[in-house]
Amino acid sequence: MLEHGGRLLRAVRQYGIARESWLDLSSGIAPWPYPIPSIPVEAWARLPEAEDGLETAARRYYGTRDLLPVAGSQAAIQALPHLRPCGRVGVLSPCYAEHPHAWQRAGHTLLELDETQVEAALDSLDVLVLVNPNNPTGRRVPRDTLLAWRARLAARGGWLVVDEAFMDNTPAHSVVDCTGLPGLIVLRSFGKFFGLAGVRLGCVCAEPALLQRLADLLGPWTVSGPTRVLAQACFADDAAHQQQIARCAGASQRLASLLAHHGLPAYGGCDLFQYVCSERAEHLHDFLARRGILVRLFTQPAAVRLGLPACEADEQRLADALAAYQKETA
Repeated sequence: MLEHGGRLLRAVRQYGIARESWLDLSSGIAPWPYPIPSIPVEAWARLPEAEDGLETAARRYYGTRDLLPVAGSQAAIQALPHLRPCGRVGVLSPCYAEHPHAWQRAGHTLLELDETQVEAALDSLDVLVLVNPNNPTGRRVPRDTLLAWRARLAARGGWLVVDEAFMDNTPAHSVVDCTGLPGLIVLRSFGKFFGLAGVRLGCVCAEPALLQRLADLLGPWTVSGPTRVLAQACFADDAAHQQQIARCAGASQRLASLLAHHGLPAYGGCDLFQYVCSERAEHLHDFLARRGILVRLFTQPAAVRLGLPACEADEQRLADALAAYQKETA
């Protein structure tokens, strides 16, 4: 298993701090989960059925006609490499580690690229995979650039796979409305923006023929009945969407200011996290963990990613710990 954020129980064991005493900022998930609607007994008792209202609600929310709900975008990440012959796959790095892992494991030749290398490499690739906004850096590739890359790949039967797991906060920058075009596959995550990662839901947006092949590979009933009911309610709540967007933006801006104030300016980020590069990242991670604050550590390059504190008290707790760190390392 690859390393991921959110492994709170491991930190509990490692540092000997009770679970309820932790401030967990290790995942880029909105810390304000949407309320759970009333779920009828039938959703638990019967096998789930497609086109029960979930697909319609998701199409309206994402603004695209063709999509497939899946059991978290992770399911699609693992399945997509099996839908085409082995070839050359470029991955815009650094990247969510499951993407390169899945393509390499399926037998494809992997080429890790930074943003400056894509143009030169593109015409030799069969697939280009990227996360936008990037995980973990938060950097965003412009729509026009993505669509130009898509056209060049599609002209040779290639794919552009865009993981938009963190795009709900800034929907104007999405390319999901263009997924009727050949060769464009967009992955959307439900849990991060709605603060309900345990639901395990995502949507794949692409041409109908590709979605049918993916559905055949994944098999029936991939999304549970209760999840289908819950997600419909969340997708339909327009007022709550705007509230969540504003709340995340404000918290992310405060987090960036807090980090800069304590000598740790963010190298990147988005409205769900901030990203700090530092040669002392491992020390910072351990320093905070010993005070019951869990952040995500990266080694290539050395960096930490901090999710959003949920309230003023959590922000103050982080501020106090960062002040202590700044004093120790001065």
